[in-house]
Amino acid sequence: MKRILRLALAVSAALGWAGAGVCAEEWLPVREISLEMRPGSPLDFSAMLPNAKIEPSRRLIANANGRLAYASAPDEPARLSCASLAWSPASGGFPDRANADRYARQLALHGYNLARLHFVDGSLMFGRKTDFDFDPETLDRIHYFLAALKRNGIYWMIDGLSSWRGAYGGHDDRWDPGGTLKLALHLDDGAFAHWKQFTEKFFTRVNPYTGVTPIHDDALALVILVNENNLEFESVVHDRRGKAPYDPMFAAPFNKWLAQRYPSSAALAKAWGSLGWTEKLENGSIRLPPDRYADSPRLRDLQAFFTELETASAAKMSETLRGFGYKGLISTYNNWPTVQAALSRRGLDVVTMNTYHDWANGYAPGSKLLQQSSLGDAANSMRMAAAARWLGKPFVVSEYDHLFWNRYRYEGGLVFPAYAALQGWDALCRHAHGPIALSYGEPYPHKRAMLPYAIALDPVARAGETLSALLFRRGDVATSRLAVPFAVRGEADLSPDMQAREPEKLTELALLGRIGLEAADRIGDRIAVLQPRDANRPEAIVEKLRASRMLPDGNATKLAAGLFQSDTGEIVLNRRDRQLRLTTPATEAVAFASASLPVKLKTLSIDGAEGDGLIAISSLDKPASLAKGSRFLVIFATDARNTDMVFRDRDEKVIEDFGKLPVRIRKGHADLRLDRTARQWQLSPIGLDGSVKPPAASGTGPVAFRLSNDLPSGPTTYFLLEFKGNSP
Repeated sequence: MKRILRLALAVSAALGWAGAGVCAEEWLPVREISLEMRPGSPLDFSAMLPNAKIEPSRRLIANANGRLAYASAPDEPARLSCASLAWSPASGGFPDRANADRYARQLALHGYNLARLHFVDGSLMFGRKTDFDFDPETLDRIHYFLAALKRNGIYWMIDGLSSWRGAYGGHDDRWDPGGTLKLALHLDDGAFAHWKQFTEKFFTRVNPYTGVTPIHDDALALVILVNENNLEFESVVHDRRGKAPYDPMFAAPFNKWLAQRYPSSAALAKAWGSLGWTEKLENGSIRLPPDRYADSPRLRDLQAFFTELETASAAKMSETLRGFGYKGLISTYNNWPTVQAALSRRGLDVVTMNTYHDWANGYAPGSKLLQQSSLGDAANSMRMAAAARWLGKPFVVSEYDHLFWNRYRYEGGLVFPAYAALQGWDALCRHAHGPIALSYGEPYPHKRAMLPYAIALDPVARAGETLSALLFRRGDVATSRLAVPFAVRGEADLSPDMQAREPEKLTELALLGRIGLEAADRIGDRIAVLQPRDANRPEAIVEKLRASRMLPDGNATKLAAGLFQSDTGEIVLNRRDRQLRLTTPATEAVAFASASLPVKLKTLSIDGAEGDGLIAISSLDKPASLAKGSRFLVIFATDARNTDMVFRDRDEKVIEDFGKLPVRIRKGHADLRLDRTARQWQLSPIGLDGSVKPPAASGTGPVAFRLSNDLPSGPTTYFLLEFKGNSP
């Protein structure tokens, strides 16, 4: 018998697991082909979230309070819902004119008012053999699409460089880290000249469809000089077995920098504890650290060197851009939330940050993720981003995602927009090839199935983006009234740990209210996280916030129990139960593990559910009100998979085959009650294209029903709840 069991397990491992609990779960195939939103449907947000004409008075600026705002209304913060456009030939590239108009209009219908163009250099140079020989059709499509976005009131955020190959000809790996251009930019005059020439050729060329150069266009809100250009991060990207951690190009500049800091080899040896027997400061033979993970004074000095180099590099590139006539906002170093990288971002117009929950390491068979809940780690990826912000500067999340195929990604559609709004961030961009698709079944390799770093085909991610438009851009979630600065002294904050970041226990304060970095000499007697960090007790800080009434009486926060309530009272995260509750006048929502139910909010109650998921109800009325409204969008997101997905393990951490279309939604239901009554009410499914289907439930008086995604019209994540009159 044991032999038979071992044989069965071996066969299962060889063939791959069809999925853990496959017998207990049912996956319903999505029937829609068209994903093009129908104007006027409940999912058309263009009237609720209108995009005004982009003109000089509507140019985006950084106001005196460190928020993005329109030039004509500098005192009113502008929240931007961002569409990530990281197109490549594998995902279809930039659309032709007819589809560009359709796509841009669809973005407006979905509530986007900002688009990030990523890897423009890769697209322009794909298949080109000569430096700066932009593909003319691609350039024309980019120009036309920029104009289409502008006509729909959608601003642009564009990378000055994304590809490691830049605009060099003769490379076929433009979306892979195949070159060292991003590292060399900081040191090599030739590499800098290459960046400058690409920037000039792209940004200062007149767009025939707008009549102006992009660099002078009011639609260009923000330029990220180079995507993810931190020196330490780029060095990690280029790590290879048997290769030194730091490129030899840094050795001579590092030695020169050390010689300006230390008068002799003896002084350096005293500071570091020792030097190698062949190392001499006088002849420039000091070695770069041999191990980035072995803490040392050598690594501490390398961080200081990197900070000075990155600061000077950003200033030089910014000055170049200004010399071309650019008057808009500039950022760079948009990832890597370490203490060192934060110092390099101090002088930027805008701080930008990329962050991911449960990062997936590729598309190939054998790619892995951890299958962890973001509520189980108390929204750590959000907190890492929050701790990278500099208070008093606009803050833009240029990339985030809760990645497919993580089974808990329904959490992402509530976690990030809710806390981004609480923090008072300015723009939120969920990373993807593109945030929407016009249909299922497009003939491109990256559109044949759901994949990581691609949300357009994923009903769960799309439901999250729909909710995000309401919570973040519409402003359903209030911004925190408190702010806890994290004191920054400067270079004195660097440690021997190259990877040091703000302590997780301290960043939990982001679940209560706003946090961010601030110069230590500007903090005064405010409640703050001081230096050194290990002298701070988060419990003591919370007690100070309570005593000062910055946390109101009755706030439910208990750090030791993993319970966090925002100062506004609207957001409650229970780490142990894997539950996030949101209660606002316009929207109530819960991301939950089924074992954490029942739950009662102010208007919405969930008595029980089949499986984990996200449920939200939002008013579609003007003004938006759950207490008085009559039309509501209900969102129910569980999980979604491709057909015939195969994993190498029972826990579904390692992918063997991503499968194919159609997408399948995990079957589920929940029992809902509203603290409202109506003379007549009805609940109608909404297709993924916004079309309203025949009612699935109706009644009179008390509003209570079973919400199920197993429907005659096929599974969906959206429902329309309508009241025909309140009961007396």
